[in-house]
Amino acid sequence: MLVAAALPGGCGTPEVWMGANHATRASWAMLCAAALSAMPARADDPCSSFTWDVSRELALFTGQATALTAGTDSGAAPSLSLGRLYRLQLRPLGEVRFVAAPGKGNAVETGFAGLAAIEIRSPGAYRIAIDAPFWIDVVADGGLVRSTGHQGAAGCSGPHKIVEFEFPLARRLLLQFSGADADSVRVTVTEAAR
Repeated sequence: MLVAAALPGGCGTPEVWMGANHATRASWAMLCAAALSAMPARADDPCSSFTWDVSRELALFTGQATALTAGTDSGAAPSLSLGRLYRLQLRPLGEVRFVAAPGKGNAVETGFAGLAAIEIRSPGAYRIAIDAPFWIDVVADGGLVRSTGHQGAAGCSGPHKIVEFEFPLARRLLLQFSGADADSVRVTVTEAAR
């Protein structure tokens, strides 16, 4: 059984996460999130500049990431689960066939890109968080879904950027990542804290 004695520093130790089943990891992530949100923010902590409640995302980014390879087209896009941290191996931009043109034009000029999918089971607000400054689009019915907000924290990589979307229907959605300088990205998809 996992104990809270190591909080908050133990939230990210491999010993805590390795070997634990999904339910245990989810419980531990919630416990870490509660502990982290109860701690006063340090003025020198670059991740303290978010104005949203991002305790859930911060806790997830301290955990072990599941490695996946991003798709080069919609048929090869791996499925992501809510509330888990992933490390997506991206592909050179020229290898990726986007379903819809990325919303930021210069995001398709250089670097790395890739596709992933997410199954939304209930309508609501959701967040996509990444560890680096590059472009995220969500595609539904062949077109881009407009974001409802975004925040970033310079110097923070756990996460660096969070984009929020309102999804009115339960459905499968495609995530497009583009304009990345690095060939991998850590990413989470969560229900927005309210």
